[in-house]
Amino acid sequence: MLSLVFPPDSVSTAQIMGELAVDLGNHGHRVTVISTIPHYNRNLENERYQPLRPKWGEMLYQSEYHGMTVYHTFMPPKGQNILCRILAWAFFHIISVIAGLTIVPRPAVIITPSPPLTIGLCAWLLGRLHRAPYIYNVQEIYPDIAIRLGAVQNRWVIDLLYRLEKFVYSKSSAVTVIASRMREQLLEKGVPGDKVHVIPNFVDVSDLVPLPKDNDFSRKHNLYGKFVVSYAGNMGPAQGLEYFIDAAKILQDEAGVCFLMMGDGILRESLRQRVERYNLSSLVFLPYQPYSLMGQAYAASDLCLVPQAIETGFEAVPSKVYRIMACARPVLAVTDQNSDLARLVSESSCGAFVLPGSAEVLAEMIMRAYQNQQEWQKMGISGRDHVVRHYACETVTNQYHELIETLVSKSERPGKFVGQK
Repeated sequence: MLSLVFPPDSVSTAQIMGELAVDLGNHGHRVTVISTIPHYNRNLENERYQPLRPKWGEMLYQSEYHGMTVYHTFMPPKGQNILCRILAWAFFHIISVIAGLTIVPRPAVIITPSPPLTIGLCAWLLGRLHRAPYIYNVQEIYPDIAIRLGAVQNRWVIDLLYRLEKFVYSKSSAVTVIASRMREQLLEKGVPGDKVHVIPNFVDVSDLVPLPKDNDFSRKHNLYGKFVVSYAGNMGPAQGLEYFIDAAKILQDEAGVCFLMMGDGILRESLRQRVERYNLSSLVFLPYQPYSLMGQAYAASDLCLVPQAIETGFEAVPSKVYRIMACARPVLAVTDQNSDLARLVSESSCGAFVLPGSAEVLAEMIMRAYQNQQEWQKMGISGRDHVVRHYACETVTNQYHELIETLVSKSERPGKFVGQK
């Protein structure tokens, strides 16, 4: 497994890849991981249980995770200057390939999640040299998201990224996407249909379970006894969180309604300043909270926000929605009506969705939930039932196991391995 993030980092993709690796091990696979040192959402408790030891000085470290070996390249903390991070990304790509060729046992198959798009090049090179197929797991469709959000505007760079994307898809043995609309997007890009597999993200439903609202987290932050509307996660341009804060301003005279924001990201400081400028005493603004507290944090909530900017509704599905559903809390999604997220909310009856771009509409839906709390509590229970049936960890990871078995079987036949050109 070649992944930019992996435990003890605790960002959501790291959590997903960690649980996938463990379950593949339970299926009898021997898993080795190449990743980075914790740099995104650091959790010191996790790092104490999974200490990193130098392997190649400061270039490469080694740890053990549930009996599997994990190699970590250097990566500076999130938020350092862009040049430093670009150099570190290049370093990760170079060292991961060298480590994959020299110290990692020869793989039968390689799994690599995107983003970044360039990680597919590393997987292709390692796969070619080891004569092993690789699975390209698309968590978010790049470069589409970056272009839609305006992060990439130079037409030469855009053309280069699209060429890179096409190359990575063409050289992969299988492409997995986490939702059906994402599959449609890739088919429109010309990726063969028999190569694209819909395997959703998942949640450990035995770990995240419904808990009482009266808990240590709700007491500590003075949330118990209030109707709490929460957001937990990345604070960036893809979330449109300014509308959440504006909705809190609209409802600031509703004494029973409280807002909670938890997380980190490039817009965190500007969003915090927005809260201060509005003097919102009804909004609790917290830094990133470790995964170990998320069960209590969601239990403290009566309604959980899952936002998507209009530009990103067809290129990703926020994995937090499965965690919220596992905790039996209703979902208020802010997304396009034709997105995979909206489809999930409708199919599971776990909440409701509104279109992005209007604080007034968002505030109106929050008030509906506040005035009909028993009805929305039933939606939360429905979401829990749905996620247990369709998105439990072992159910989804078994699909990866079967895909791996198929690819390995094909690659062992005489001639070229599957996906090789």
